[in-house]
Amino acid sequence: MKPSWRPLVVLSFCFAVTAAATLTVACKKGPSGPPPGGPVEVAVVTVKPEKIVLTTELPGKTSPYLVAEVRPQVNGLIRSRAFEEGSDVKAGDLLYQIDPAQYQAAYDQAKAALAMAEANVPAARLRAERLKGLVEIKATPRQNYDDALAALQQAEASVEAAKATAESARINLSYTPIRAPIPGRTGKSSVTVGALVTAYQPVPLMVVQQLDPIYVDVTQSSAELLRLRQGLESGRLKRSSESWSRVKLLLEDGTPYPLEGKLKFRDVTVDSTTGSVTLRMVFPNPSNLLLPGMFVRAVVEEGVSGDAILVPQQGVTRDQKGNPYALVAGKEGKVEQRILTLDRAVGDRWLVAKGLASGDRVIVEGLQRIRPGADVKAVPFAAAAKDQQVSAKADPAPVKADPATAPAPAAK
Repeated sequence: MKPSWRPLVVLSFCFAVTAAATLTVACKKGPSGPPPGGPVEVAVVTVKPEKIVLTTELPGKTSPYLVAEVRPQVNGLIRSRAFEEGSDVKAGDLLYQIDPAQYQAAYDQAKAALAMAEANVPAARLRAERLKGLVEIKATPRQNYDDALAALQQAEASVEAAKATAESARINLSYTPIRAPIPGRTGKSSVTVGALVTAYQPVPLMVVQQLDPIYVDVTQSSAELLRLRQGLESGRLKRSSESWSRVKLLLEDGTPYPLEGKLKFRDVTVDSTTGSVTLRMVFPNPSNLLLPGMFVRAVVEEGVSGDAILVPQQGVTRDQKGNPYALVAGKEGKVEQRILTLDRAVGDRWLVAKGLASGDRVIVEGLQRIRPGADVKAVPFAAAAKDQQVSAKADPAPVKADPATAPAPAAK
């Protein structure tokens, strides 16, 4: 049987023809190379002066508007307690009753002594008047009249002394009912009925605190105070007394307090240990949501800047030394590097103090593909969708869609 070599010859011939055709096409096309280069497309934001309200958050702590530590002013046994711990009381309400028996007896005795002293005055006065007439006609020695006049004065002085003793006894008796000196909320009682208390003892019987309104004491560094004063003096910031006095509050969990407060005063002394000054604010507290000792953050309005320069945070980077800078698309399409001086973060943007001017086009997208001096093609940055996403993350409240721009429902 002879081997079948004809199919092999045909297959080899096909491979040869295909290779020749490939070489012919390659020779016609010539050598391939990289595509021609061009300017890199980047997204830019054109800087424009804006009018913004600058605020600062200061840490603070709440403290009661009025505090009264109730202490007894006389010695005695507590006979009764007339309040519930944690209840609201008014000024003058009865809190404790000290046994008044001994003070009532002392007061009655003082009144009796006063009556005896007053009874001696008329007789002494009549005797002095009679002797005065006899002295005028020289019927009795002058010494007798002088003695009678001295006795009258002693009797009158005894009356005044008895009045003072009676008044002191009355005051001590009035101290036996212990009353609330201020309106507010009572704390826990340190004594019970039957306890022996002493006048002006170091441990108070209880504490009354007025919580509506309530104080908020915050601290501000002296460096921030100087920066704020320089901004006001230079005219970069403007503010009115009303806007400065209005203060908002953030609670410990970050929720805003619904009522606004007012700034009362700023301390004139800088704390040498912390380098800060104390600001006192007062807030209405009708529902007693704020309790003494709570840590809060006060949002204080510093002023209004009419020509603020704001740039998105993604358009600002830092060099190896930590200095912030931005890349700007120049008029001729060349990338320029600007060293910046940042003031603070305002939302998702930086407030720029120095380094940018109105009309500069800050590059916010495509920074990884360019360097200073490179040619770029600037296109506007579509930040509307991103701002909506950021707002949705920051505010979880549902956003109502505009019927004019809402998409049509899908057809079923």
